[in-house]
Amino acid sequence: MRWLWLPFLVLVLGGCGTSLKNYHNTEPRFQLEEFFVGDLTAYGMVQDRSGTVLRRFRVDMTATWQGNKGVLDELFYYDDGEQQRRVWYLTKNPDGSYSGNADDVVVPARGSTSGFALNWHYTLEIPVDGSTWEIHFDDWMYLLDENRLINRAEMTKWGFRVGEVILWIEKNQNPSAR
Repeated sequence: MRWLWLPFLVLVLGGCGTSLKNYHNTEPRFQLEEFFVGDLTAYGMVQDRSGTVLRRFRVDMTATWQGNKGVLDELFYYDDGEQQRRVWYLTKNPDGSYSGNADDVVVPARGSTSGFALNWHYTLEIPVDGSTWEIHFDDWMYLLDENRLINRAEMTKWGFRVGEVILWIEKNQNPSAR
């Protein structure tokens, strides 16, 4: 008798995920090559699976595009004093989707935009207690206006949620040297 509920649960849980289609008719339209240009600053935090904040950070970013190729140079400043640099190499594909890679990205980012949202997936190497874990990111960016966006990324390992990263990214109105 208990097994009769299984198809119902699959249907209900399968419909719980967010889809880019939900944002199709929203404004402003999000284009990576338009938002990620020039100097930007981000503020964020990393949370574990229970929601406890593990780290807080600031990111200074510089982004450039030539044609369909972009470079996003990120310098992270963590609250514990650690600094980390990641350079993303981005591509806008002929179908309008995006791809991206960096030195610590194991599975390159692939994603698309719809309305004010972008969703992409990638796997990143993250140091954890002296070893390196491959963590999968389900990364959502929501453009608030031409100068600000909110980024929320769910992190999983072996299909289990291990944490979340939340960022506020803003274009610098008065750029300054790093």
